[in-house]
Amino acid sequence: MARMHKSRRGKSGSKKVYRTQPPEWVEMSAEDVEKKVIELYNEGYEPSMIGMILRDRFGIPSVRQVTGKRIVEILIESGIKPRYPEDLKSLIRKALKLRRHLEVHKKDLHNRRGLQLIEAKIWRLSNYYKEKGYLPVDWSYDPEKLRVELS
Repeated sequence: MARMHKSRRGKSGSKKVYRTQPPEWVEMSAEDVEKKVIELYNEGYEPSMIGMILRDRFGIPSVRQVTGKRIVEILIESGIKPRYPEDLKSLIRKALKLRRHLEVHKKDLHNRRGLQLIEAKIWRLSNYYKEKGYLPVDWSYDPEKLRVELS
């Protein structure tokens, strides 16, 4: 797949192994994995980090193979709904960091362009999440308000 803001093609990556059932060597049951996901989220980890911790420390290759649900679905079922989707949150943090940089370095035109590209991605993603119902319809990207909220 091509890059969004470049004329180059993307790098090819590895593909996940197609399987519907967990491997035989996974020792944790689906309930134990769900409890561990909730416990790790309450410790402050994001869903992607939870997946890596479960893979590296507990030998669970895929939460979806073991439980049949994605990590965010497990959190929502347990009554924990993340305020912002993780990809949107990381883009907002990156934009806020760049804004802080540009306050000091006002003539940094390369990073000013980078900020424009990041914010374009934020606007596109926020429209998608509004359509899907993850964000309120009246939500808008306001860097000053989000700086206080995500700090």
